[in-house]
Amino acid sequence: MHGLVIKNTGSWYTVLTDDGQLLDCKVKGNFRIKGIRSTNPVAVGDGVTVGDGNWITEIDDRKNYIIRKSINLSKQSHILAANVDQALLVITVSKPETSTTFIDRFLASAEAYRVPVILIFNKVDLLNDDELRYQQMMIDLYETIGYECRAISAETGVGVEELHPLLEGKITLLSGNSGVGKSTLINRLVPHANQRTADISDAHQTGMHTTTFSEMIPLNNVVNGSPVDIQSWLIDTPGIKGFGTFDMEREELTSYFKEIFEFSKQCRFSDCTHTHEPGCAVLKAVEDHYIAQSRYQSYLSMLDDKDENKYREAY
Repeated sequence: MHGLVIKNTGSWYTVLTDDGQLLDCKVKGNFRIKGIRSTNPVAVGDGVTVGDGNWITEIDDRKNYIIRKSINLSKQSHILAANVDQALLVITVSKPETSTTFIDRFLASAEAYRVPVILIFNKVDLLNDDELRYQQMMIDLYETIGYECRAISAETGVGVEELHPLLEGKITLLSGNSGVGKSTLINRLVPHANQRTADISDAHQTGMHTTTFSEMIPLNNVVNGSPVDIQSWLIDTPGIKGFGTFDMEREELTSYFKEIFEFSKQCRFSDCTHTHEPGCAVLKAVEDHYIAQSRYQSYLSMLDDKDENKYREAY
């Protein structure tokens, strides 16, 4: 029997079969030594074959996936979702503040696996004038690079309605730091989802986890509580406090930063690392403010990951 993994609780996988059944399934341990070395060998979004006893026996080939360093096991990866058409990265410039390093690491990982990203700047209703100006500077930066940006308030609904056409007919991964309002946004987009929400921690202005597992939520075609011929899905994932990159070669890193890659074509040396070499067009572009200092620093931080061998190559 074939189906789609729509929920992963860590030990059980909910599979929507091709004929519309919902099955609670398990996976055998030998999957853990095949392909990617991952803490979750089966991911939400995977097509799978289910055998006797509701055991998952095969995983379909993936067209892509979003992967990050495992939280607890630095030498293993964690697959956020597989077979996605795009990702919405929810960002807040305050309460809590999303760092540009986090944004850039997510974008680089998405570029590596050819997943388009739309940046969603949430909580515009809470921003003062200075914060609104800073948010606009960030939007201008990322739009100049080539990323679509939207400013919304999931709490009040401002700008949320305009997101619906972006999601139609697609499988969309929703990600971001803890506390940026992903669950509130889902409740706006999909009222029947009933996602739990939580207040921001006053002590540290950081988010508290309300989503503890990954789940695919249907955006349309729900009949009598059961999904039928669903075309649009939203994948909710647990909030991420950090984003360790994984399975990236040092020499490939430049190509995952769009604007750095463009300038790198003009470098004197083909193997330029853009850190110290003479005739480096990237360093000149940073100096002349054609490449943002924040983006360049994010690039350097990812180079440091490789230098320190923090995250062993997947196997």
